[in-house]
Order: sequence, then structure tokens, then C-alpha cells
Amino acid sequence: MNWYAAHLILYVRLKKGRQRHYPVWENIVLIRAATDEQAMAKAVRRGHEDEGDCDGSFTWDGRPAEWVFAGVRKVVLCVDPDKRPGDGTEVSYTEMVLPSEKAVHQLAAGEPVNVRIDDAYPDELPVPVGELRRRIAE
Repeated sequence: MNWYAAHLILYVRLKKGRQRHYPVWENIVLIRAATDEQAMAKAVRRGHEDEGDCDGSFTWDGRPAEWVFAGVRKVVLCVDPDKRPGDGTEVSYTEMVLPSEKAVHQLAAGEPVNVRIDDAYPDELPVPVGELRRRIAE
């Protein structure tokens, strides 16, 4: 069994009215699985578990809303995948491209900066969520 870090994308969708922006979270969760495909399937199931509206009590800016699972951005095999993650274990990474060294320092300081995420499945396309749902149901 290996350890993986799954990057789950969830967003806030308002239940009524026009929505001008979409708050998005990338939640990174640890997954224990024997294969990459099993890790992806478990990540999809976990993402769907995070969907919902807290029994109707969830609001965003005072308006009724819900969390929606958009998909798994990537699944990363952890360093030392056969060992339990511990203090100092690299569990994930994100490869980004920035326009300047100044932008790198702005990012590190938590300041707004334009960034291109450049690490999504370089050798193959991810399995679409609909296909994973079908595989899980089988």
C-alpha cells in the first residue's frame, strides 16, 4: 500500500440569484491505496463526501449556498510512499510558472500574483470524473 496526496477542487455555488465569482478551495488529503487508479477512485469518493450545504445551514456572504466537488486536480505519490507520512515528509507539490523573480517573492509573501499552474498530468490526461464514477459503480 502506498500513500498519495489527492488535490480535490471544491467551489461555492449560490443556490439563488446571480453569482459573479466562484470561491474555490484546493483541499489536499492523504489517501492510502495499492495503485494510482485506486487512489484516484478514493479521491473522487472523498471529494463527493465534502459536497453539500451542511443540512441547509451553509451560507456565503449571507446567501444560501453549497459546496460542489469539481474534480481531482491531481494525485501525487508521496515521497517514501510505502512508509507512513511523518514529520518532514513531502506529501505533495505544485509546479508553477511566474513572470518574474519579484512575483516569486510576492507569492512567498502571500501577496496577490498571477501564476500558471503547470503540473497537471504531463504524460497523460486525467481520467474524467464521469468515467471514474462509472468505474466506481462497477
